[in-house]
Amino acid sequence: MSHTVTSHVGSSPIVIETGKLAKLADGAVTVRCGETIVMVSAVSATTIKEGQDFFPLTVDYREKAAAVGKFPGGYFKREGRPSEKEILTCRMTDRPLRPLFPKGYLYDTQIITVLLSADGENDPDILSINGASVALVVSDIPFAGPIGAVRIGRVNGQFVVNPTHTQREQSDLDLVYVGTQNDVIMIEGAADELPEEEFIKALEFAHPFVQQLIAAQNELASKAGKPKRQSPLMLVKDELLEIAYAVAGDRIEAALYTPSKVARGKAVDALKEEVKTAILAKHPEATKFEISQAFDYLQKKAFRVSILDRQKRCDGRGYHDLRQLTAEVGLLPRSHGSSLFARGETQAVALATLAPADEAQDLDGYTGGEISKRFILHYNFPPFSVGETGRTGSPGRREIGHGALAERSIEPVIPNESDFPYAIRISSEIMESNGSTSMASVCAGILSLMDAGVPIKKPVAGISVGLVTEYNGEQLSRYTTLLDIIGSEDHFGDMDFKLCGTDTGVTGFQLDLKLAGVSHKIMAEAIREAKAARGKILEVMAGALAAPRTELSKYAPRIETVRIPVDKIGLLIGPGGKTIKGIVAETGAEINIDDDGSVHIYSNNGESLARAKQIIQGMTKEIEVGETYQGTVVSIKEFGCFVEVMPGKDGLCHISELADFRVNRTEDVVKMGDVIWVKCIGIDDKGRVKLSRKAAMKERNAAAQGQPQTAHA
Repeated sequence: MSHTVTSHVGSSPIVIETGKLAKLADGAVTVRCGETIVMVSAVSATTIKEGQDFFPLTVDYREKAAAVGKFPGGYFKREGRPSEKEILTCRMTDRPLRPLFPKGYLYDTQIITVLLSADGENDPDILSINGASVALVVSDIPFAGPIGAVRIGRVNGQFVVNPTHTQREQSDLDLVYVGTQNDVIMIEGAADELPEEEFIKALEFAHPFVQQLIAAQNELASKAGKPKRQSPLMLVKDELLEIAYAVAGDRIEAALYTPSKVARGKAVDALKEEVKTAILAKHPEATKFEISQAFDYLQKKAFRVSILDRQKRCDGRGYHDLRQLTAEVGLLPRSHGSSLFARGETQAVALATLAPADEAQDLDGYTGGEISKRFILHYNFPPFSVGETGRTGSPGRREIGHGALAERSIEPVIPNESDFPYAIRISSEIMESNGSTSMASVCAGILSLMDAGVPIKKPVAGISVGLVTEYNGEQLSRYTTLLDIIGSEDHFGDMDFKLCGTDTGVTGFQLDLKLAGVSHKIMAEAIREAKAARGKILEVMAGALAAPRTELSKYAPRIETVRIPVDKIGLLIGPGGKTIKGIVAETGAEINIDDDGSVHIYSNNGESLARAKQIIQGMTKEIEVGETYQGTVVSIKEFGCFVEVMPGKDGLCHISELADFRVNRTEDVVKMGDVIWVKCIGIDDKGRVKLSRKAAMKERNAAAQGQPQTAHA
C-alpha cells in the first residue's frame, strides 16, 4: 500500500510517496517537484563484514537520459561513468547523512538515487537529499534523522526558496541548506560577492522551510515507517580505553604537539605501537579495530583537553591565528600563468591556461541549467603531498568535490565572455597537504589568473574555520572555533567550514560536520571570523601581484574580433564548413563565429592572425563607391577586364578606364593574373560594380606627390 505526503515549500510542492516502488529495499521513496522525479532507496546489511573498521556508507546518484526523452551518447548508447554533476550530488547527499548514524554502526549501507524524470527547471539534487533522509526514516535502519534540504536564491534582493533554473539565472546566491529540527548540518554553494550579514540572513531564512520538510517526513514515517532494527554496535570496551590511557596518556599530548607534520606522525605512531603491545598483552583477543579505536579515543581526548582547557593548538598558534603565508607568481616559463601559494605545510601550485572559447566544456544538462562552461578548475591531490604512496590516475570523488568548491568560488570574478572571449582552465597541483588544500587552490588559482593577464573583477581568497565542542549529555556546554585548521584539527575536531570571497563579500562556501548539527550562532561567528582572516590573506596575495598583468603571455593565443553581417555567416562557413576550414588550413588560426556575427580569430602568430582577419574581412565586406582596392585580373574581354578586389567579389574595368590614354587592346595594358589598383566608380541597380584603373592611378600619383608609381600592372 502506498502512502503520500506533500510539503508546500517553494513555488512547486514537494510530493513524497512510499510503498509503490522498490518494496524489497529497506526503505524506498519517490520525491517529486514539478515534473522532476527521483526514486531513492536505502539498504543496510544485517551483518558486519569481518575486519570492518569503518562505516561503509555508499551514496550513488545516477541520471538517466530517458528522464528527458533522450538517447545517451557514445557507441554503446547507455549511461557510463558518472558525470561531475552526479558525483557532486552524491557528495552533497552523503555529507549530512553520515553524522546521524549511531557510533559503532559498521554495517554496509547504500543509498541509491535514480533520476526518473527531469523538467529542466527543478533541480533533482535537493530532492535526492530529502529522499535519502525519508528513505532512511521509513526504513528499519538506525538513523537519527530526519533532515530537510532546500536551495535558497536571492533575486532582486529578495530570498527565494527552491528557485527554478530560470530564477537561478537572475540570482546572486546559490545556497544548498540542510538542517535538522533545530540546527544546520550542511551548507554548500556560491554567491556573487554577497555581504556576510546577508549570507547569515540567508541561513536564518532557510531553516523554517527545512522544518516543514521534516514535519512531512515524520508524517510519512507515522503512516508507513518500520520499527528500527536492533543492531549490535562495534564499540570499544572501557578496559581497553583505560589501558591506552595508562600507557600513553601522559605522553600523547607531547606527540600531538610536535611542530612538523612528519615528525608528529612518527611520534604518534611510536606511541600507538606501545598501546597495541600493552592491549594485546592483557587482551590477546582484541581486534585491530578495537586497538585503533582505543588509541583514537586517547588522541581525541588529549586534543580536546589541550584545546578547551589549556587553549593550546597542535602547532602552538592561538585560536584565531593564521599560519605563515607565502605567495609567488611566474614560476613556470611556458605556462600562460602560474603561481605558488603556501599556508604552513599546505602548498598548491596553480597553472592557468587560455584557449579559444570553443574549448569550453560541453555538459549533458539533463536536469537543466548550463550546458557548457568556459571556466574550469581541476584539482589534483597526489599521494606524495602527504608523504605516502598510493593510486594515481583519474580523479576520485574527493578531488572532484574540492575542485568544484574552488571553481565555484572563483567563477563569480571571471570576466564575461564578451569582454574576454577565452576559455580558461586552472590546474591546481597540491604539493604539500596539511589542511584546507581547496582554499589554497582558490588563492593559488586567482594568482595564476592574474599572472596570465585575465582581467578578473577582484581577487578571491579562502580560509577554513574549525570547531571543538564539549557536551554535557545532549547539551552543548562549551566550544571554541579554530581559524585555519590543520589536518589533525580537522580529524579530531567537529567542523570544517570553508568560506571564500573578495573584500566585498562571499563567493563560495562548504560546511562539513561530524556533529548532528550546529547552531546559527556558531555559524555566524565562524563567518565573521573567516571574513577578518580573508583580508589578511588578500594582503599577502597582493604583495605577490596586486593586479592582473596588462599583457598576456607570449605563449597564449592572441585574439582579434571582427563583426560581419549576420547574413554573411553562411558565406564565411561555406558548404559543409569548406570555406572556414580552408581559412584555418591556410592561416593556422582558429576561428569561432557567434550568432550575432562576432568572429573571434585566435592565433599565437601575429602574421597568421592578420592574414585570417584580412581574408574574413575581404569575404564579408561590401565594395563601396569611391574606395580604392588592389585586385587581381581574373578575366580579359575585348571591352575591358574583370578584377577581383575581394574574395568572390569582382567588377568590370572598361577598356576606356584602363589608362589615361586611348587603349586599343585590353592586353596592351593588363594580362591575366596581374595585380592592379582600381577605384570603384559606380554600382548599378543590379549590383554590377564599375571599376577604374585610370582614376586609381591618378589618385595614387597625386598622393605620391610626383614620386614614381610603385604598384601597377
